[in-house]
Amino acid sequence: MTADRPTILATSGGAVPGRRVRWQVGPLTDYAVELAGVTGRAPKVCFLATACGDRPGLIREFYEAALLRGFAPSHLALFTMPNVEDVTAHLLDQDVVWVWGGSVAGLLAMWRLHGVDEAMRQAWQAGVVLTGVSAGSICWHVGGTTDSFGPDLRPIDTGLALLPYSNGVHYDSEEQRRPLFQRLIADGTLPDGYATDDGAGLLYQGTELVEAVAEKPGAFGYRVSRNPDGTVSEEQLPTRLL
Repeated sequence: MTADRPTILATSGGAVPGRRVRWQVGPLTDYAVELAGVTGRAPKVCFLATACGDRPGLIREFYEAALLRGFAPSHLALFTMPNVEDVTAHLLDQDVVWVWGGSVAGLLAMWRLHGVDEAMRQAWQAGVVLTGVSAGSICWHVGGTTDSFGPDLRPIDTGLALLPYSNGVHYDSEEQRRPLFQRLIADGTLPDGYATDDGAGLLYQGTELVEAVAEKPGAFGYRVSRNPDGTVSEEQLPTRLL
């Protein structure tokens, strides 16, 4: 069972502090699973921690959180070699693919090296719901702002471009994010795009934004666009609390 249209939920959230485990599945990720429309069995959710170098502890924490929530979990690791024989077949067999944050530059490089970029495109086109946080949000877009290269944020414009927009993450919590994102759109380095506060997400079906959603009060999505005179407009989107 998959979504009836290509679906992406790009977020600055999706996990919340846990009680019995270190962190647990948050409402944004629950919503991604809901969008897959699974009935009568546990939803199959594949986790990618590429942006964190496939850190074993993080993958273990995912399994703990996923089993607690009743998912049928799996993961795709690329270090030191892919852990599955056929990456495309594995992703196509999932209901949801969940991509964690970290280095979006490293994630994109490793994905292209191993053909995960094209596998993701096929999964998206087949209706597997793609979701993720931070690097796992920017990756679906043309690009955004990143700390992949150091503490001073820099632009990245080598995303998968499944969505023809730029993406700003951690919009309210990291002071460099908002001004740099706006400046990059103003000067044409990045195309018009959408941004999320921590705890907010953007639902796209096909390449159209359907809605902004949030897993906590006060978190919003935004549309940021370049005006003809080279200035930038920012619009806070109506954001539905899950």
